[in-house]
Amino acid sequence: MKERHKMNGGLLRDFIIGFADGLTVPFALTAGLSSLGSSKLVVTGGLAELFSGAISMGLGAYLATITDKQHYDTERVREKKELQECPAEETEEIYQILCAYGPGRGDVAP
Repeated sequence: MKERHKMNGGLLRDFIIGFADGLTVPFALTAGLSSLGSSKLVVTGGLAELFSGAISMGLGAYLATITDKQHYDTERVREKKELQECPAEETEEIYQILCAYGPGRGDVAP
């Protein structure tokens, strides 16, 4: 039986934040534009902000994801190098990290 995994929590978080922000700014803009009295201007301005906001948030999320991946890749290379150069210290570091979650040293030993 194939194991099923849940959706990435970060994706859901980004959706909720984007949805909330995507409602707030267009509402404020259309409220401000409505004072000018032109319904065509309100609709046009609201749609323009909606599309530009979606593009902006999409690009922001994309750039943040790329940056996170670059950071992860850099840390992975650094840790591999440290493991080769000083394996005893890295092994001890791994023991400390795992033991902080509760199991004893004998439980996390290979």
